[in-house]
Amino acid sequence: TADGSSGFKAEGGRYHLYVSLACPWACRALVVRKLKGLEDVVPYTVVDWLLGDNGWNFTDKKPKCSPDPLFDAQYLREIYIKADPDYQGRITVPVLWDKKNNTIVSNESAEIIQMLNSEFNDFCATVEQRELDLYPEHLKAQVDELNEWIYSDINNGVYRAGFARSQEAYDRAVTQLFTSLDRVEDILSKNRYLTGDQLTLADVRLFTTLIRFDPVYVGHFKCNKKRIVDYPNLWGYTRDVYNIPGVAETVDKEHIEKHYQASHVAINPYRIVAIGPDLDFNQPHNRDKLSKA
Repeated sequence: TADGSSGFKAEGGRYHLYVSLACPWACRALVVRKLKGLEDVVPYTVVDWLLGDNGWNFTDKKPKCSPDPLFDAQYLREIYIKADPDYQGRITVPVLWDKKNNTIVSNESAEIIQMLNSEFNDFCATVEQRELDLYPEHLKAQVDELNEWIYSDINNGVYRAGFARSQEAYDRAVTQLFTSLDRVEDILSKNRYLTGDQLTLADVRLFTTLIRFDPVYVGHFKCNKKRIVDYPNLWGYTRDVYNIPGVAETVDKEHIEKHYQASHVAINPYRIVAIGPDLDFNQPHNRDKLSKA
């Protein structure tokens, strides 16, 4: 919090993010960090794209990855154990680490992006970034409602389809996924962003799934009824958000494609990474015509 009432006062240089450039949940945090101009305030470390038997690991042998700068840990698991020696839960990214208290503030992306959006305003690089509010009071109820079904049906829906262990489970997940993508397509036929003219955390959360959809979810997770490029509004919207200054820097095609296809040996036992598709996220989107202002 900005005032420190949580026990974690927003301060420059006090916190460190651990992320995977492949992970949609982790990249939410990178997008908000970028939009709010917090690059010099909250540094981050990228783990290896290959998720092995011991979980996420640190390496300097792959592009954009680096060793752990705080403890020289080999695995992210060691960071969790430093915070809680008895920890038995899942080892996930993102992780927001407090260097002052030597503990994890949060490993929940929904919490971290809210913190970055509202609690570090004293440290934003520009006035415009300080004034940017991706979760404004008057839209909170709408954002929360959107997040609820977009999370279950789309963000998590692709995973439920991809990791289904039965035809019935796959059919349920993939049917709901495309029903909800159709629902979003309809919303975006009328609005530039999910809630209207203003970009919100709901858009950030949806974008990180959409940007991965055609490269990996269509083939790897069998979500192939339609591609995002087959939806005029979803495809234009994805390009629109991608071209907001700073957002493209959080998207890494190599990390995304290699992580999913090389890590999930139950789905892809030979770890062969597919070649395509060719996507141009920079072609004109003309979404600004939908803005009411």
